Order: sequence, then structure tokens, then C-alpha cells
Amino acid sequence: MLEASKNGTAGRLAERAVGERSQSAGASASPPVVPDPELVQKARRRRFTAEYKLRVLTEADACSKSGEVGALLRREGLYSSLLTEWRRQRERGALEALERPRGRPKADPRERELADLRRRADRAEAELVKARKVIEVQGKVSALLEDLLKPSSAKDESTER
Repeated sequence: MLEASKNGTAGRLAERAVGERSQSAGASASPPVVPDPELVQKARRRRFTAEYKLRVLTEADACSKSGEVGALLRREGLYSSLLTEWRRQRERGALEALERPRGRPKADPRERELADLRRRADRAEAELVKARKVIEVQGKVSALLEDLLKPSSAKDESTER
């Protein structure tokens, strides 16, 4: 083991990849047959803000020496095609549009309140129609009961005339 540490092989065994798993430190470096599911990450699309795009474009435009743009792209982890697309967007004025939040605009609170009041008014009108029908039915029932409960002499007089 002492000899291994002198020539640096012990250091190489300790410097394994984060997800690499071997049972012993001296195990062979043969690749596993089945990939380790813990190492697989779901790919996510990168999103760049308009501010970031403008900053990178400004830095790229300021580069004058050969290789400076490549160094910038490597440092930021970008592709040259992104610079091309971002320049086109800047020319069209699309970068300003990207700063606006995505999705549906927020509803105006007055419109929401107005819709709520309209729903309440419709509901009140429906209840009013029901109440009028109930009152009409009650009036008819009252008149019918009044006719049924009249004394029989009053009925005879009304029929004779």
C-alpha cells in the first residue's frame, strides 16, 4: 500500500465519480451492466431572463480579440446558436417582450366584483319569481278554502241568484 501511495494510484482510487459505486476500494473499474437509476436526472430546459441575455450579448459585442467570444460561451455554458437567436430577438425588439410575465393577465378586481354582483342579482331575481308564484298559489288556496268553509246557507243563496 505504501508503494501505491508513492506513485499516486491510491489517490486515483479515492477520486471516483460521485455516483460510482464499488464494494471495495480495489475493485476493477469495469462499467456496470445496468445503469444506476440514482444518477439519471430528468433533463430540464434552461430558461434565460431577458436581462441575462442582454448582458451576455453586451459582453459578446465587446469582445474584439480572437477567441474571446468562445471563452465567454464556454464560461457561461452557452452555444453560439443562442447568441445568434438572441441577437435576432434583440433586433426585433422581442427581448423587451420577454420581460413581461407569461400567462393570462391578472383579472381586474372591479370586473370580478361586477361579475359577483351580477350573479347575486340574477339569484335574487330568480328568488323573487319563486316568491311571487308562492304568493299566487297561497292566494288561490286561500280563496278555495274560503269557499269550502263558508256556511251552506251562504252557498245556497249564492247559487240561487
